[in-house]
Amino acid sequence: MAGGTLPSPMKRAAIPCLHLGDIELPTEVSRLYDLAYNLWWTWTPEARRLFASIDPAAWSHYRNPVQMLINVEPERWRVLVESEPFMDAFGQVMGDFDRYLDGVGESWFYQQHGATLPGAGGRSDEGGERTIAYFSMEYGLDACLALYSGGLGVLSGDHLKSASDLGLPFVAVGLLYPHGYFRQTVDAEGWQQHSYPQYDLTRLPLRPVATRTGRSLVIPVPVEDRDIHAQVWLAQVGRVPLLLLDTDIPENDPADRPITDILYVQGREMRLVQEMLLGVGGARALRALEITPTVWHLNEGHCAFAQLERLDGLRRAGQTLDEALAALRATTAFTTHTPVPAGNEQFDRALAVRYLEPWGTRLDCPVERLMALGNSGGTGEAQPLNLTALALRTSGPVNGVSQLNAEVLERMWQPLLAEGLDGSGEPGPPRHIRGITNGVHSATWLGLDMRRLLERHLGRDWQDKLLEPAAWRVLEDVPDGEVWKAHQAQKARLGRFCRGRLREQLARHGQPPSALREVEAMFDPEVLTLGFARRFATYKRANLIFTDLERLQRALRDGPVQILFAGKAHPADRPGQELIQNIFQLSQSPELKGRVFFLEDYDMRVGAMLVQGVDVWLNTPRRPLEASGTSGQKASLNGALNFSVLDGWWPEGFDGENGWAIGEAQRFDNEAEQDRDDAASFYRTLEEAVIPLYREREDGLPRRWIEHMKRAIATVAPQFSAHRMVRDYVELAYAPAPGARQPEEEAIVGQR
Repeated sequence: MAGGTLPSPMKRAAIPCLHLGDIELPTEVSRLYDLAYNLWWTWTPEARRLFASIDPAAWSHYRNPVQMLINVEPERWRVLVESEPFMDAFGQVMGDFDRYLDGVGESWFYQQHGATLPGAGGRSDEGGERTIAYFSMEYGLDACLALYSGGLGVLSGDHLKSASDLGLPFVAVGLLYPHGYFRQTVDAEGWQQHSYPQYDLTRLPLRPVATRTGRSLVIPVPVEDRDIHAQVWLAQVGRVPLLLLDTDIPENDPADRPITDILYVQGREMRLVQEMLLGVGGARALRALEITPTVWHLNEGHCAFAQLERLDGLRRAGQTLDEALAALRATTAFTTHTPVPAGNEQFDRALAVRYLEPWGTRLDCPVERLMALGNSGGTGEAQPLNLTALALRTSGPVNGVSQLNAEVLERMWQPLLAEGLDGSGEPGPPRHIRGITNGVHSATWLGLDMRRLLERHLGRDWQDKLLEPAAWRVLEDVPDGEVWKAHQAQKARLGRFCRGRLREQLARHGQPPSALREVEAMFDPEVLTLGFARRFATYKRANLIFTDLERLQRALRDGPVQILFAGKAHPADRPGQELIQNIFQLSQSPELKGRVFFLEDYDMRVGAMLVQGVDVWLNTPRRPLEASGTSGQKASLNGALNFSVLDGWWPEGFDGENGWAIGEAQRFDNEAEQDRDDAASFYRTLEEAVIPLYREREDGLPRRWIEHMKRAIATVAPQFSAHRMVRDYVELAYAPAPGARQPEEEAIVGQR
């Protein structure tokens, strides 16, 4: 990669925002405003404890400092300001916060790789910051921000948090969904119900981005024959700004205001408009803020329309179309996840042509050329526009999200990867899809008791050791009793949480007080507890373990064993909803009641409680359809043992001592045969390995089980951390990009 002169590390300039005036704070604690609007608090227990101490009941209800601070009474502030313990805690947290924000120069990126991105962290000659721009359709940052549906969003959120921790010059772009993703309830018959609450954006940790004249930043985005306007909001994620676009503003026609209302709308045309807004609007928002990315990272094909806006800038700067495409490939990294062709985002030809024709005119390029960039390899006149194919043809480094996933993707996209990219139609140099295995942001997903354990034995700087796997061997010498005590405390917390959720659910179903009282006897912390939580897509086979009900019932009774299920099915996925209904009804059957539970409204908070408290994490996808799957990594971080099909990340993580494998590392041509084989392996391993090991006790402790727990933490925590993942992106995807300043940066939105 081209070299560059790195300026002295400094605190990066903040993106200007409008100050929201609903929070009134005493002068002594006025900086709580800054803390509330920086999502650093989501992975910092001391900050969350500080907020909780202000109003414990409100914090327990909202778990959102902005909402809570708006409602604090003046009398309460007078008590707190005069409280020495509170003011000491406030000073300590704010000191940690300032040291974090100001410590860019001591971060991993600046110490190890700062000079590999020209101008990284500084500003270009024209005043625009050089940085890595990351685009994603969804972001899972905290349960209070409904900007995510599942794994893709949580991965994006973890990516931002680790990029912040490691000191990368990073900015992210997404859409702001005032109605979020749907909230789930399950009715008395087990059918999933959907609701879309209207979120008050002014009561969330979000602020409107400001122009130089102090107005809200609103950008025009060309769609068909009109401009759609998007207001830009900021969610600050530690050191990383996340820009979010919102169309629900008066400048838009009423028909355009709902474009960003809901994540993953069912209507195909509305989805296309959303993704055009994300790509084109996101690129324009960066330019409006004079942010000059050195590398553009597209996370999935949803973001591919960013390349249209970038092509426009390059063409206006005088480049031919082929030169502009080459410039895109030199500065774009692309991550693709979906290992089946039908799962990639694509749009019918007639619809796509309608929206691309204005871009053909703008780029002085036949619309057929643009459609060809998004051809997934089919022939005939009715080929759809495939956004994964569009991203592949306009990107340089391409990666899957596990080693197995990369192998599957490379086979799937081999004809396209073999194409020449010079427009000649002749074969070119071979391209490959590299595996960069997903990881999780450890500080977000680690339970409080396990965190204290790591701080005692690895030091308070344990997060700095996530890139040092050898340092984690010290866990072998941790006393078994300490590990078990920490785990059991988190398991007890999970039990309290689940009992509360179940009481609410049963009360809504009209169950009598006697049934609600029965909940108190559920979730014995001494009982072996399995967890299964994820999107309810049929290939994930949530119902696999119910193949032989009599055998499962015997294991649950004699083990004894209890199993917790949670997850949502997309509103358009009827088979997924039928899976939920089936499992819910089984959980209410006399044979399984009190041993199998379904927790509704799966979100980041439910997920965190589960991965922190269960003994075993269950994963049963049909190999090789699981791209990566990170929930098992979160569980092992907390000492849970994975019990999983050898798919996604688990073939890389499983070593025979940190969990169990379901089935073999093979793919069956016959799905029914594969299901039977995997179900038999599940029952056999549960009966012969998992249950006996858990029941084995020495001096009251399951010592051999605890050995496996230690092994799981030591092997999974560093190797599958988001810190390691982001480091790999820097070294394998960001740094290899040429990084030269592109002529597109000279084009400004106002010229259009």
